[in-house]
Amino acid sequence: MSLDDPHIGQDALDRPRIRQLDAAAVNRIAAGEVVERPASAVKELVENALDAGARRIGIDYAAGGKALIRVTDDGCGMTAEDLPLALTRHATSKIDGSDLMNIHTFGFRGEALPSLGAVGRLSVTSRAAGAEAACLRVCGGVAEPVRPAALTRGTTVELCDLFHATPARLKFLRSDRAEAQAIGDAVKRLAMAEPGVGFTLREVGGGSPRTVFRADAEAGDLFDALHRRLARVLGAEFAENALRIRAEREGIVLSGYAALPTYSRGAAVAQFLYVNGRPVRDKLLIGALRGAYADLLSRDRHPAAVLFLEVDPMRVDVNVHPAKSEVRFREPGVARGLIVSALRHALAEAGHRAATTVAGATLGALRPEPAGGAARVYQMDRPGPRALAVATALQAPGFAETDAPLARVEPEAPAPDEAAHPLGAARAQVHGTYIVAQTADGIVLVDQHAAHERLVYERLKRQMADRGVAAQALLIPEIVELGAEDARRLLDHADSLVRLGLTVEPFGQGAVAVRETPAVLGRVEAAPLLRDILDELADLGDSGLLETRINAVLSRMACHGSVRAGRRMGADEMNALLREMEATPLSGQCNHGRPTYVELKLADIERLFGRR
Repeated sequence: MSLDDPHIGQDALDRPRIRQLDAAAVNRIAAGEVVERPASAVKELVENALDAGARRIGIDYAAGGKALIRVTDDGCGMTAEDLPLALTRHATSKIDGSDLMNIHTFGFRGEALPSLGAVGRLSVTSRAAGAEAACLRVCGGVAEPVRPAALTRGTTVELCDLFHATPARLKFLRSDRAEAQAIGDAVKRLAMAEPGVGFTLREVGGGSPRTVFRADAEAGDLFDALHRRLARVLGAEFAENALRIRAEREGIVLSGYAALPTYSRGAAVAQFLYVNGRPVRDKLLIGALRGAYADLLSRDRHPAAVLFLEVDPMRVDVNVHPAKSEVRFREPGVARGLIVSALRHALAEAGHRAATTVAGATLGALRPEPAGGAARVYQMDRPGPRALAVATALQAPGFAETDAPLARVEPEAPAPDEAAHPLGAARAQVHGTYIVAQTADGIVLVDQHAAHERLVYERLKRQMADRGVAAQALLIPEIVELGAEDARRLLDHADSLVRLGLTVEPFGQGAVAVRETPAVLGRVEAAPLLRDILDELADLGDSGLLETRINAVLSRMACHGSVRAGRRMGADEMNALLREMEATPLSGQCNHGRPTYVELKLADIERLFGRR
């Protein structure tokens, strides 16, 4: 039938026709998924370098990565014959295509270099062992012939004028400063996963290169090397206040470091999660991290952690998105449960320990602002033996200068007392609220209400764990219509809910009967509660909502049942509180994540008064 056929109507002529897109358009579309911004390009190129076995990686950028991105590595390199194939879509040396689940490398899709060549001016120079160096240039998806080049080893990839082939994309980029910050974040995220690799990030253009970030390769034990790398990337304060995590469950291994609750942050900016060494942003893992700190932090505070999950590649799908930042676990409940249990165990093992930053913040609040100029030096800051003897004598009754002793015999040292304990011995109560205790090398200031609130709360939780959650039977079971799939999902977790005082049973097609609810919650609207639990089950594969609600009630009970601010306490009571804090896990912070005590070393106090 031809287009001139009179039987063909206007509608048929106006119908959209299916066309095959050319290679350049296909590459630009793929680039939109893989290369969202300069930081995405840096991430892809650095991951390629790591897959090539590089031990040193240098990253240079100009104008926030828009004008130039250059990544240099000392990896295995490529031959002149490899280069044209490396710039072809879906060509890779990392898999053979027979098994898309057994992935052991960062890259495997073969899309990064072709995508970069489609949206910018790309140059790849490489040299493999035993071969000559070669260079291949690509501009707007069009490749030039391979040419000889000069290079000692490894690969150098240079990307100029990112998105020059798709200028509309440039309008969606942020300022040079913001894009440079994103590049730094991407490099640091990868550097934390590879402590044995050296990284150097520099800003070039407009003068001498400026080193933005440098991390030399760390040697030694894996945990020690990681700890030093985290101190370099996240700062010494994180390293000082982070707990070592190591646990295994059903073939999944969890390792890394998690910070004390009192080292929390105002946003989720210090949460770094990795699966088989690959940085990911996975809602399941983020939810598990949040759940581990559930009754240790208020809702506006966020934990800090760097965690690595090692799992058989066959049990996790990393091919969910071209950027490979999302994963899907075959057994999501196992991964989530491992994170929650391992972190809770490590935090409990930390006992009453609080973050060192608490003392630093206290000193910062107490220290007066300098008036300008050098600090005044007082002559008596370093008194000699004779000056000490005279000063001591001046405080004695009936002092006469002519009788001042030049030396004084100290009495026998007192027997060790409660000051030898970690939280010391109570010496005073201030404003009926704060306990001042003396330790062997400083003082401790305790908020008596916050401390006792945590102690009572932990006691209530232990009692609940030992005796179970008391259930309150409903006179008339409440029938909740959920739909067949939701009812089945809820009933699959019925045994776990019974332990928390909630009893549900099947009631016909797509409905459940609620026969018992947790007594501690009082009157409960069953339908909204069940739907909230189902939302968590659908989102995370597990639900801690009911336990969270029960813990919230216990927390309120602990608040009302604890020592109130303003109540006078005797020395025995104060010391008993200190000893119980030392024996109770998590007592370094109250139920809302605030510190229960501040410890100041004698050296810090002397500095506060200008004695050091």
